[in-house]
Amino acid sequence: MDHAILLISCPDQKGITASVANFVYVNGGNIIHADQHIDEQSDTFFMRIEWELAGFAFPRNRIGAHFAPLARKFRMDWSLHFTKEVPRLAIFASKYLHCLQDLLWRQKAGQLPAQIVAVVSNHADAKKLAENFRIPFYRFPITKKNKLAQERKQLALLKKKGVECIVLARYGQILTEKFIRQYRHRIINIHHSFLPAFAGKSPYAQAYGKGVKIIGATSHYVIEALDEGPIIEQDTVRISHRDSLQDLVRKGEDLEKMVLSRALRWHLERKILVYDNKTVVFS
Repeated sequence: MDHAILLISCPDQKGITASVANFVYVNGGNIIHADQHIDEQSDTFFMRIEWELAGFAFPRNRIGAHFAPLARKFRMDWSLHFTKEVPRLAIFASKYLHCLQDLLWRQKAGQLPAQIVAVVSNHADAKKLAENFRIPFYRFPITKKNKLAQERKQLALLKKKGVECIVLARYGQILTEKFIRQYRHRIINIHHSFLPAFAGKSPYAQAYGKGVKIIGATSHYVIEALDEGPIIEQDTVRISHRDSLQDLVRKGEDLEKMVLSRALRWHLERKILVYDNKTVVFS
């Protein structure tokens, strides 16, 4: 595929959809997907439009310049992406490796449109798994005393690798504000509950002790406020009195893998717009 993807948000007003579609049409583009949403409370318009570049009037590096006057007319926040640009991805993990293993397998199977260029960990547990998939592994042991220094090294590595997106696949460290600011809305986390329930250690033991009937998983973008970033995807699974603690862990880990992979795929496919600490996720 050789497609362009345009993501737009702006104050709602007449003529936006027609004007954007006409920009594609008059310049020789064939629209493949188009979706839009209006948030009535904030009176904000959102749009994702994807079109074929074969026969389009402008090369990739000139499309933005030609679209800019239309964007100014409607006061748009917008970004332009291309399907042939494969994002470079780093996965951070610690001792729980189910999400990491799932993402590595999905990428190898062609289910994630990204290149995984690094597995980063504060422990050695993921080293063999990364090597099995021929992904470079980097260990940064972290203590209270060396945390800032290690994060500087991590950021240097990510810059050297040209990393665009980071996935926290059950990474057991809280990132500092300085780190997060470098990758605003480009760090995706998986949380083992519907936030903020059962925070802290041993979430499944907490849930088991409460006799819950549903457990969930949440994937969200990371912001400075812990576990309060824009939510991308959530899901649940039923629990009964017959389920042991081991059953909860198994079901929960399966759920985490599915929710995280969905969220990451939508991010990589440029289907997410963030606003007011919420997300619009186009189908």
